[in-house]
Amino acid sequence: MTQESIFEESSGNVFADLGLENADELYTRGKIGIYVLRLLQQRNLKQREISELLEIPQPEVSHLMKGEFQRFSEGKLLIFLKRLDTEITLHLRSRNGENQSTETVISL
Repeated sequence: MTQESIFEESSGNVFADLGLENADELYTRGKIGIYVLRLLQQRNLKQREISELLEIPQPEVSHLMKGEFQRFSEGKLLIFLKRLDTEITLHLRSRNGENQSTETVISL
């Protein structure tokens, strides 16, 4: 007897697919956190050096390097990007697509 595999197409947000209440926030933190992590890995820094660069205690560096991005606010992760000399640009527009002419761009 062969069992048929069942697949479900992802929405693109694994947290939403799992039915988590704060899925959008977790997804955003994850995307920003992975970018921070990649920048740090490219620099081949020791955790002590990362601690000094990001101005956070070494235990927090350990959490960051393990991908535990839920421990950091979106704002904190954006601060990390700035401390890693990354230009940040936010595009703000209506979520439902209305009034697209009112899109705002903010560079941090």
